[in-house]
Amino acid sequence: MAEKYDMREAALDTLIDMERNHKLSHIAIGESLMRYQFAPKQDRAFYTHLCEGVMERQIYLDYILDSYSKVKMKKCKPFIRNLLRMSAYQILFMNVRDAAACNEAVSLAKKRGFRNLSGFVNGVLRTIVRSKEQLPLPDQKKEPMRYYSVRYSIPLWLVEFLNEQYGEEILEKMLSSFLEVRPTSIRTNLSRITPGELEEQLKRENVTVESGKYFDYAFRIADYNYLGKLPSFRDGLFSVQDESSMFPVAVSDLSTGCRVLDVCAAPGGKTFHAADLVGAEGKVIARDLTEFKTELIEENNDRIKYPQVEVQQWDARVPDETLFGTMDVVLADLPCSGLGIMGRKNDIKYHISKEQMEELVLLQREILSVVWRYVKPGGQLIFSTCTLNRAENEENVRWIEENTPLRAISIEEKLPEALRGRTGEKGYLQLIPGVDACDGFFISKFVLEEKNGRMD
Repeated sequence: MAEKYDMREAALDTLIDMERNHKLSHIAIGESLMRYQFAPKQDRAFYTHLCEGVMERQIYLDYILDSYSKVKMKKCKPFIRNLLRMSAYQILFMNVRDAAACNEAVSLAKKRGFRNLSGFVNGVLRTIVRSKEQLPLPDQKKEPMRYYSVRYSIPLWLVEFLNEQYGEEILEKMLSSFLEVRPTSIRTNLSRITPGELEEQLKRENVTVESGKYFDYAFRIADYNYLGKLPSFRDGLFSVQDESSMFPVAVSDLSTGCRVLDVCAAPGGKTFHAADLVGAEGKVIARDLTEFKTELIEENNDRIKYPQVEVQQWDARVPDETLFGTMDVVLADLPCSGLGIMGRKNDIKYHISKEQMEELVLLQREILSVVWRYVKPGGQLIFSTCTLNRAENEENVRWIEENTPLRAISIEEKLPEALRGRTGEKGYLQLIPGVDACDGFFISKFVLEEKNGRMD
């Protein structure tokens, strides 16, 4: 007889684990999926959807639950709090019968020793079922920032922070985009196959394929089981990469035979994009801080098999004099607050703080003060991040020009037509989720000029 799996209980245990042990969701979910690797695909998908959905909508769920519960969620026991969140999510956002969500919650409460609270759980959930066509929200006119915080499940301080930087009209587009379902974005490995050939092969593999929004070698794919089952993926014909992170290499002047250093490279998207352009005659050194991260790059290269890629474990803050002045292009996609990818990584909004963002600016500048030295005269540094914080982006452009010999140059002519006219005096670009058809990303470009035989 096939083993039965209670994926609701598994999801509940994962949610409690994340809250109690401050685990990142992808780690906690991944650990649990390993234990349930023999469960049916639909059960595993239900479990993942439930865990990720509760994390994504947690602030909203707590607001709704607090509206109908005499005991506020922050005062509930962790088990009850997460049971209610999980069950409310099923009622409001999943194709689950209301009665099933309520009954299973009551059963779990009793099973785990909370029989005395099963009536409370049932009462709160049944009230939500009766009220779900007219659920409360803060008054948008009286408390607009609190309204956005609750509706889009973003901490209030972060909503206010983004509003200060971008204004309310862009703010709501941005926040709403974080809740949209995102297809898998891929980049054709052009040295292996043409975009047209890749599209045809993916269709033969019964994958739904849509053209990218900005690059003719980018696609969005859906309706596949998992990537490892696709022959085109196993054969290294494409790399998984959001279009936003294709820009750093796309705006560079890389060509056959160039030397490239990717200083914070994991998992290797930009490394392999650069390798595609420099060819076997070129060289791409991919570095990152930890063995775990360099192993991610190695694993990807085992699949793609670019001999021109060399992976090294290296702290970007530590100078390597052997590489000073030797690189045609240095890719500096640096550690950042990640505000531009909150739609993909739900944990970011709950874990980042203003203090951490200030610390990240200092870390970025510490790295930049070292890595610019690897650029050869006439070479380029591409500085990029996946955040929306201007202190980490625009202010660092100013810092680079004031503290290094590098000069900012425009990326305007390298951009797709749809994005031109936004680069301003210094020529950098801020991509904004909800406004642009990709993650939030910042891209800037610098050159080390040689004048009169010396570097300026």
